[in-house]
Amino acid sequence: MLPPTVTVPIRTALRQALDRAHRTGRTQQIELGDNLFIRIAGQGRRFLLFQLDGEPDQDTARAIAEALGFRRPEYGWHQGATLRSLTVVDADSDPPAP
Repeated sequence: MLPPTVTVPIRTALRQALDRAHRTGRTQQIELGDNLFIRIAGQGRRFLLFQLDGEPDQDTARAIAEALGFRRPEYGWHQGATLRSLTVVDADSDPPAP
């Protein structure tokens, strides 16, 4: 018999990924929808929001930054070879230890 399905609120999933990024120092990626993805950097001070078709909107990035507890998010764009990603950096975070 299969275990029951567990529903996890997106805010919880984001915070768990942020915690894993802090603990492991490795980038965490979550599929937020059919065409929306987030990559939380290893230090947990920034993330990329991207879509396979189209571009993410800044309102979604703001909501995610708030859910992750970013105090002073700064927004920008990164143009990769095939995707344009919305970048968000918490300018109020302490820099990572050397």
